Amino acid sequence: MHDSDSSHAWGVASNKEPRWPATLAMLGAALLNFILPGKYTLGPPWLVPLLELAILIPLYISSPYRTADENRWQGIFANLLIGFANVANVVSLLFLVRELVFNAKNTTGPELLYSSAAIWLTNILVFSLWYWELDRGGPDDRLRDDHPAPDFLFPQMVTPGCAHPSWSPKFIDYLYLGFTDATAFSPTDVMPLSGWAKMMMLAEAVISLATITIVASRAINIIA
Repeated sequence: MHDSDSSHAWGVASNKEPRWPATLAMLGAALLNFILPGKYTLGPPWLVPLLELAILIPLYISSPYRTADENRWQGIFANLLIGFANVANVVSLLFLVRELVFNAKNTTGPELLYSSAAIWLTNILVFSLWYWELDRGGPDDRLRDDHPAPDFLFPQMVTPGCAHPSWSPKFIDYLYLGFTDATAFSPTDVMPLSGWAKMMMLAEAVISLATITIVASRAINIIA
């Protein structure tokens, strides 16, 4: 265990963290999937959001806060929920690319543009949730004094005086990380430390790059 006063990287800001920011992100991902045309979704457009809500609502009701003594099943269901949303979004991207390659004449520019935008935004939300859920063992483990070593190096951890000694990243910090990785295709101010963190950021950047360069660029060409 490390002394939180000697290293910002080991800060524990409180004994609980609200789940609602992550819940809103998952609801946003479900809504974005719902508005996609049916030919780009895994099953009917309502199926994936309905299954996500079937897990999300009971999870939020049973545990509106993440705590250090959280039941393991709650973390397991949270990971399953994020994984399901992630798979559904990748499948949507594959369907969209297939449509572009084999049936481009029947696909309008505006349809491609807003569909690719929905997939890109979902990609940001999903990977932000992954980072929040897995860094240092997850929100529950981050609340313990003996939590694992950090998987991401935030500026507050290495810049004395810019944050309280007990500072610890919240969901908004991971959302910013997800957005910058999806737009810059590389780390910006937050550095991945562990192998899984680097591979997750790599996967997010690849999906984002494919969405922007292959799909969105083609949609702009059609409109033009």
